[in-house]
Amino acid sequence: MKIQSAKVIVTCPGRNFVTLKLITDQGVYGIGDATLNGRELAVVAYLEEHVIPCLIGMDPRRIEDIWQYFYRGAYWRRGPVTMSAIAAVDTALWDIKAKMAGMPLYDLLGGKSREGVMVYGHANGVDLAETVDEVGRYIDMGYKAIRAQSGVPGLKDAYGVGRGKMYYEPADAALPSLTIWDTHKYLSFVPKLFERLREVYGFEPHLLHDGHHRMTPLEAAGLGKALEPYRLFWLEDATPAENQEAFRLIRQHTTTPLAVGEVFNTIWDCKDLIQNQLIDYIRCTVVRAGGITHLRRIADLAALYQIKTGSHGATDLSPVTMGAALHFDSWVPNFGIQEYMRHTPETDAVFPHAYSFAQGLLYPGETPGHGVDLDEAEAAKYPYKPAYLPVARLEDGTMWNW
Repeated sequence: MKIQSAKVIVTCPGRNFVTLKLITDQGVYGIGDATLNGRELAVVAYLEEHVIPCLIGMDPRRIEDIWQYFYRGAYWRRGPVTMSAIAAVDTALWDIKAKMAGMPLYDLLGGKSREGVMVYGHANGVDLAETVDEVGRYIDMGYKAIRAQSGVPGLKDAYGVGRGKMYYEPADAALPSLTIWDTHKYLSFVPKLFERLREVYGFEPHLLHDGHHRMTPLEAAGLGKALEPYRLFWLEDATPAENQEAFRLIRQHTTTPLAVGEVFNTIWDCKDLIQNQLIDYIRCTVVRAGGITHLRRIADLAALYQIKTGSHGATDLSPVTMGAALHFDSWVPNFGIQEYMRHTPETDAVFPHAYSFAQGLLYPGETPGHGVDLDEAEAAKYPYKPAYLPVARLEDGTMWNW
């Protein structure tokens, strides 16, 4: 059995997605997500110029060997472009193998560890009152876990507050738009938000919050301490994690659970965080961390230290990654939670899928493979549209972390 052909499809049904399709000489095909938000065409070029020429003629059943070929063989390892491309190949190969076996992917991975996958939704509002109402709306939809983000008094823009209530896409312009940030105003406001949420909804719903890499370690430690009475499920991306040791200071000062990892590309990005038990949830995902093959290694390392998974699942990942992630989540023993930001109806039409939502859980479905396909005729209706993520500056003009 050989890989006979491969192609990259770029489509923009409301936002850009990059999909790799591998076709074998037996007619079985698999698809993988290669989307890198705001840098999509960099991955397209990497796949078309450097990966696909090597793939043609390879045996698609040799998933591990192919992964090592593109990781070790490239010499220039790691990084979001390289690892997104490897992830697309890896996901497509697992899709092919599961289809050949006539199994849903979770069975090929070792079978289910749970019947459904708990997910969290995104409730956001322009102010405290609207955010409180939005959390209630998600509870009414059956969610057991909700991430709460709100506009901050005195700031025009705040991270996580979208233009729509169900379909949040921050990449909004052909060149980066500018947002203004003030950490002091943010830190003064956030505890009030969660105090109010617990007053209104009690302690049954799981509540989460994303700091989006904007705090220093000491600021994050203070926020974690202030949020302890409200028992958050986690505080996400409290500080940039290039320096993994920074999380030690946060951990020393708060018992609020910590989550990080959506921007990580390999096990090396989170090795020290895991081995030193500085986090509680690792948020690496299929497309950003080199596919299912490598994500399994990260999850296995985390399991040794009682750290759970909490994979990124925003709309900058296509339904292909969501489908693959749900099969992974169904299998992985140390599962914690899965982010679930809903795609638009146009996106769902481009990517028909087997997964479904009910009462706070997602179910991957029983279709052989990862259960997500690509309608190329639908995809062709939505040509690529340049779109960048915003940038952030402090009020005095200093560049900051978006």
